[in-house]
Amino acid sequence: MRVIDASLITDTVENLCIAANYCLGNDMLDALKKNLDVEESDEGIYVIEKIIENANLACTEQMAICQDAGMAVVFVEIGQDVHVTGKSLGEAINEGVGRGYKKGYLRNSVVGDPVERVNTGDNTPAVIHYDIVEGDKIKVTVVPKGFGSENMSALEMLKPADGIDGIKRFVIKTVDRAGPNPCPPVVVGVGIGGTMEKAAYLAKKALTRPVNVRNSAVHIRDLEIELLREINMLGIGPMGLGGRITALAVNIEVFPTHIAGLPVAVNMSCHATRHAEAVL
Repeated sequence: MRVIDASLITDTVENLCIAANYCLGNDMLDALKKNLDVEESDEGIYVIEKIIENANLACTEQMAICQDAGMAVVFVEIGQDVHVTGKSLGEAINEGVGRGYKKGYLRNSVVGDPVERVNTGDNTPAVIHYDIVEGDKIKVTVVPKGFGSENMSALEMLKPADGIDGIKRFVIKTVDRAGPNPCPPVVVGVGIGGTMEKAAYLAKKALTRPVNVRNSAVHIRDLEIELLREINMLGIGPMGLGGRITALAVNIEVFPTHIAGLPVAVNMSCHATRHAEAVL
């Protein structure tokens, strides 16, 4: 049994919150640069150039890519041979989020009650997803999720008879209805299968996959490519000003489901699709 002190987890989460909010991943930057050559509208090209410039400045000057530093979503893969000491894992993670958002001068956007809406003052609590895996390590992935894009997300309980065509219609409808609101070019996370909540989880988890990596299942990979092509025919374009590049990628994750169901969730993410990870 490997023992990890909670203070190490807190320090790690603190650093990941800052890193994710300051520096856009290379996969996203590469996709933006690649699509400069694909975009045809002058406005679209200008917008993508400014997005790249903004991302580079944020990382160089060590400041937030976007004023909406998001609600912290944390994916934790916990080795079954690990024991955390000092405090609970959840307490350690939330302390790290609070410290990271303060140290990084990141906006506190979390309210303690969804009805009374009083700001918690330190961007906690985080939304934490735990997964028990083999081994004696802990992998932590911090995903700051802004709500301009989160608010454009959707879930639908399709019928099995709706099939691939139904999935495509729902995903494209969701992106089209979102229009400029999620600050395109977007990354579209799609979860298919499981139950209602599992599909939503898969859609969010899909956003942590690099945009240049396709699903390993051939039929899902083909669906990702086809959906991206059709979404980029909608004409929404960068920041909704028109053009070819509405999305940089469609990432799909799937899970077995019930014979009577076909849950599908779409989690929209903006051009600042941010995440950072570490293995302890």
